[in-house]
Amino acid sequence: MYKEIRKLYLSVGEQVVHLERPQWGVGKVVEEMNSIIPGGISMVRIEFRNAGLKTFDNNMESLYCCYHAGVRRVG
Repeated sequence: MYKEIRKLYLSVGEQVVHLERPQWGVGKVVEEMNSIIPGGISMVRIEFRNAGLKTFDNNMESLYCCYHAGVRRVG
């Protein structure tokens, strides 16, 4: 049996900023997508005030997670 190792960082409704892209402004998580396949991908869509919709990896166990890319919760 496969043990799930995904650890999700963000959920719908949370507000965030991108440390490397402050010009994007505050963003809000508007969608969360998680594969039903064990070990599959987890993504979030974030609507940034000045940059529009962006999609990021949401698995903290991944080197490509939005946290490691500079996305941080606010408030």
